[in-house]
Amino acid sequence: MTTKSAEIENNGSFKRQSNRFVTPFGDQDGELPVEANRYRLLWAPVCPWAHRAMIARKLLGLEEAISVGTADPLRPRIDRVDWAFTWDDNDVDPVLGVHYISEVYLNADPEYAGRPTVPAIVDIASKQVVNNDYHELTYYLETVWKPFHKEGAPDLFPEALQRDIRELNERIFHGINNGVYKAGFARSQEAYEQAYDGVFELLDELEARLDSQRYLFGNRITDADIRLYVTLARFDIAYYTAFRVNRNRLVEFPNLWAYARDLYQTPGFGDTTDFAAIKKHYHLSITHDPNYTFSRLLPKGPDLSGWLTDHGRAERFK
Repeated sequence: MTTKSAEIENNGSFKRQSNRFVTPFGDQDGELPVEANRYRLLWAPVCPWAHRAMIARKLLGLEEAISVGTADPLRPRIDRVDWAFTWDDNDVDPVLGVHYISEVYLNADPEYAGRPTVPAIVDIASKQVVNNDYHELTYYLETVWKPFHKEGAPDLFPEALQRDIRELNERIFHGINNGVYKAGFARSQEAYEQAYDGVFELLDELEARLDSQRYLFGNRITDADIRLYVTLARFDIAYYTAFRVNRNRLVEFPNLWAYARDLYQTPGFGDTTDFAAIKKHYHLSITHDPNYTFSRLLPKGPDLSGWLTDHGRAERFK
């Protein structure tokens, strides 16, 4: 399986690998059937793409329909990039019986040569990954999985806003979600600065947008808020230092910081956010690739108590 160095372009820019397993969920021929207890969601608390699936699962009440397997935030010390179930008894996922996430990828495709990524939706019976399309996964959970939503579940992807949400999400992904990685993994000054500038250009725009409304689309939480939140939650604790996106800390954006605290204090967000795991991963084992050099020291800061302070957003936007 490849290392991250395989995703570096000749100009030193980082180009993330594409997803291999993208069959959609649905009731049409060739689609993955929507069935409770058929699938297991494999995630690592450190990964923003996986985290947003966990937030959607919690908000929508899909805990009883889709089980979860949790990988260790620290990469295993083996000769490839992987995720390991060393948080579980005997270092094995208790449902799938696998040591590494790569096993479910190889079960599905013995020739699979990319990085095994999370989130990964695995068919429990076959122990094969069937979908790792983090671009679309939350949309599926919000729409075709609706028969299994809890009573009173929020509509995170309202039909009237779907086009606008997708358009903003695409910008957030390229400019911020993946933008911090393009800065952090850049191997040329030009590529780094281009990504760096893109991150803060869009953060500045969203800072202004959130000055007049509680969430990205008015006074309702949508899929877009989930996607922005997962990067904001990792910004000061990881990206600001480890990825050198250091023009401003999150806490220096008045609206974005209050907005992030608002979401963190909303059930489904803060209770799926593991700051200790995030810090360990990004500072101790972001990758095993020797081309990436980190200090291997765990920072003591930053102070995280501010996440529980009053944000004032509810009163401001009644």
